[in-house]
Amino acid sequence: MSMLENSRRIVVKVGTSTLTHATGALHIRRIGALVRVLSDFKNAGKEIVLVSSGAVSAGVAKVGAARPSTIAEKQAMAAIGQSELMRLYDQLFSLYGHTVAQILLTRDVLDNPVRRDLAENTFESLLSRGCIPIVNENDPVSTDELTKFGGNDILSAYVARVCHADVLINLSGVDGLYDKDPGKHPDATLIDRVDDLSEALMAAAGGAGTERGTGGMEAKLRAATLSTEAGIPMFIMNGHDPDILYRLLDGEHVGTYFTAKE
Repeated sequence: MSMLENSRRIVVKVGTSTLTHATGALHIRRIGALVRVLSDFKNAGKEIVLVSSGAVSAGVAKVGAARPSTIAEKQAMAAIGQSELMRLYDQLFSLYGHTVAQILLTRDVLDNPVRRDLAENTFESLLSRGCIPIVNENDPVSTDELTKFGGNDILSAYVARVCHADVLINLSGVDGLYDKDPGKHPDATLIDRVDDLSEALMAAAGGAGTERGTGGMEAKLRAATLSTEAGIPMFIMNGHDPDILYRLLDGEHVGTYFTAKE
């Protein structure tokens, strides 16, 4: 029996490189496939929380602007793109009879016990009503280390903790964690299971993210640490074909599995 079959509450994080074309415009077919699979999981009795990147790229594509270089420009594009993302998610999930809800978070919300409890209650209320919370960092008002998570990889781990998730799935542009940077070393080997995130593994993680995204393997490993230390296992998988989630549900080993700490 697969872990997903035993998991009731699943947090799925999807990155910008998965959600967009190389042009920066939204990848409609891939987003549609992701929504279809997550809707099917929902129909099977799973509770789904989606942490979605892509707001800045969606905003850039919407207004036909150049890639923003200043904080103000990035925040403006995120504000435009977030509404575009939610409009698309709402339309697509509604085709399968599911209701979505938008939650925008900043780091200070979850660092404050009172506000964290309120956020936790909101998630619980939405999930109890059968909604699919769609979460993103509140980029238009998040500007420093006090309010920023440092990307949605890290945010997804915090969300998994707040939601008391059974598993966190990080859908990325890579197949998983390798023993060395596969972009520089063609002989790099995929690591299928990690029980202990050693310094050596962290050092082998490689650099930052893609041109369109902010994450990278280092951020994903930080997320894995936050998640597994809270007793929540995590997977890193290639999200370019969302049907890969079915393989995981069927018990096939896919990507890199980070075991939860006892």
